[in-house]
Amino acid sequence: MKAYSLLLPVYVPTLLLSMGQGILIPTLPLYAQEFGVNFSLVSLAVAAAGLGTLVGDVPSGMMLERFGRKPVMVVGTIALALATLALVFLRHYPALVALRFLAGVGTAMWNISRMAYLTDTVPLRDRGRALSTFGGVSRIGTFVGPAAGGALGSLLGLAAPFYAAAGAAALAAIISIVFIAESRTSEHAAPAGHMRWVVVGGIVRNHWRELSTAGAAQIFAQMIRAGRQIIIPLYGANVLGLNVAQIGSIVSISSAIDMSLFIPAGILMDKLGRKFASVPSFLVMAIGMAMVPFTSSYLGLLLATCVMGFGNGIGSGTMMTLGADLAPRQATGEFLGVWRLIGDVGSSGGPLVVGGIADVVGLAFGAFSLAGIGVLAATTLLLFVRETLQQPLVGAVPLSGGPLSGGPLPGGGTDAGGKEGARA
Repeated sequence: MKAYSLLLPVYVPTLLLSMGQGILIPTLPLYAQEFGVNFSLVSLAVAAAGLGTLVGDVPSGMMLERFGRKPVMVVGTIALALATLALVFLRHYPALVALRFLAGVGTAMWNISRMAYLTDTVPLRDRGRALSTFGGVSRIGTFVGPAAGGALGSLLGLAAPFYAAAGAAALAAIISIVFIAESRTSEHAAPAGHMRWVVVGGIVRNHWRELSTAGAAQIFAQMIRAGRQIIIPLYGANVLGLNVAQIGSIVSISSAIDMSLFIPAGILMDKLGRKFASVPSFLVMAIGMAMVPFTSSYLGLLLATCVMGFGNGIGSGTMMTLGADLAPRQATGEFLGVWRLIGDVGSSGGPLVVGGIADVVGLAFGAFSLAGIGVLAATTLLLFVRETLQQPLVGAVPLSGGPLSGGPLPGGGTDAGGKEGARA
């Protein structure tokens, strides 16, 4: 599948939604403060969307196989738009938390349905580039969005960014309705929901060692990715005495490096293998994180953060691609829902690890701990997870019953030469 054929169905809506969410980054905490609540409750309002995504991952995956990719995608995007728009009119703190939670559920529906759509429609040999571009476009949106949100909030008031974010989500829903064709076919789903879980269970039983290590790698990877978002601002402000503008410029420059590397990341994955992108990615991120405690100035922290941005950039889309490669064709939705849940656990755990360690022994040890987690991610992927470009997992449970045997490649994959994979 050519990249341009995914432009309107996937990449434009992705850019719109990521920009919409980015717009809210600088304004949502300030909006929450207007209700006169303390910092803990402001943090809860900001975290509510992440909690909604966490709760919505597995149910969203189940809905994919019951209702199809397009309906879940459209409903999730519309839910996100309505929940964001309603924030302007329901001006009560409990409503803010509830609506952000609903927005998180909508985000889970959208993310998993889009990932399943790419898994269905993109051959294995092109999947790395497709998913790295998906990740790269998201990063571009979140890079551009905060500046736009800050400008809107400053010029037009704190309600304006919510209108803009809701409008972006609504436009993404319209584009999805018009340009997305349902990608689920009869071979993707079992006659009954429980049979799809049987497929997932069969994959787990036959390949539990590889899947458990891949899941551990996913948790470690998302922990260092999320943890860096809290360690850099805290270290810059509390240890180096940098102001908000200086910290913001460090994060922005690192993000610019990060978002510029998704094309090389995809080429690495599809030409040389998934590990050629993922293993160096997390090692480089670990090196950058380990540099943080040795920095003593703005330039030093900028250098360390740019190293992390480079590492994360060459790993754009790697964990999504690994999940897509591992997903059984007959139960793609359920598997991707679980896979996304595993990653979101890691994303939630990263900041908690940093905060807990920093409270006990300081921010420097928090940074070293995250560096160790990055090394664990790279080591686990290198030693214990097979290269899925050439050897996707096989062994799905046949839907018609009978003993375990080889099955179609998970995710509908084909080998690097474009041929259907052989049965086990």
